[in-house]
Amino acid sequence: MIYITGPTSFWLTALFFFLAVFGRYVLFSLGFWWLFSVSMKDQFAHRAVQTRPRKPGQDWREIGWSIVTSLIFTAIALGVILAYQEGHTLIYTNIKAYPLIWYPISISLVLFAHETYYYWLHRWMHKPSVYRWVHKTHHDSITTSPWTAFSFHPTESTLQAIVIPALLFVLPLHISAVGIILTIMTISSAINHLNTEIYPRDFDRHWLGRWLIGATHHGLHHSQFRFNYGLYFTFWDKWMKTESPDFHRLFKQKTTKIDAGR
Repeated sequence: MIYITGPTSFWLTALFFFLAVFGRYVLFSLGFWWLFSVSMKDQFAHRAVQTRPRKPGQDWREIGWSIVTSLIFTAIALGVILAYQEGHTLIYTNIKAYPLIWYPISISLVLFAHETYYYWLHRWMHKPSVYRWVHKTHHDSITTSPWTAFSFHPTESTLQAIVIPALLFVLPLHISAVGIILTIMTISSAINHLNTEIYPRDFDRHWLGRWLIGATHHGLHHSQFRFNYGLYFTFWDKWMKTESPDFHRLFKQKTTKIDAGR
């Protein structure tokens, strides 16, 4: 665990975390973009969720907002480190401090709590009185790409960023579990905004796949606005009847064309 011991240490830690947060975003966004839009473009050409072209300069606009988001994430991470040093969080570094079974349970609990928080936050952000001030920046990207993953208004970035740090004050988490959760968050966001369905045919009805959000599921949210509010999982959309009625039809359409030729 990093310790902040003075002004120089503070700014070096801030730089380290910014490079880690923004670098993680660039790494996964660039990786998914290159893999499915360049390297295997022909194999996945028919899997594009939205076919309308992206707006001129959209990539750079999204990257610009993502830099702001990364700065906000960095500031909150620094706050968590300072709180940890004062003994206010429940982060632990000794894997033997809790039974080993707690490790996967703690990750699952955080993902469930994060999903629940985000689903209801997301619905709130779509209220007309809130939308234009908080969430419109993200929805300016109707045709998404992995670069859209961190493209948020600063208010939305802050609202999204506070939940996991808040959980660190009430839920014991090993430091490596925090890293796993943040990596899952980044990968999931890149996949969901890819605008190319990478999951196999019928995965939307698979015992596992039916609960996971992918590019088709989230792409419909960007085009229809009033459906598919989930972050990682579909269960709140299913429970609250907010899953798009077009989802399964579109998923089948996007995956059958490519798979039929195999």
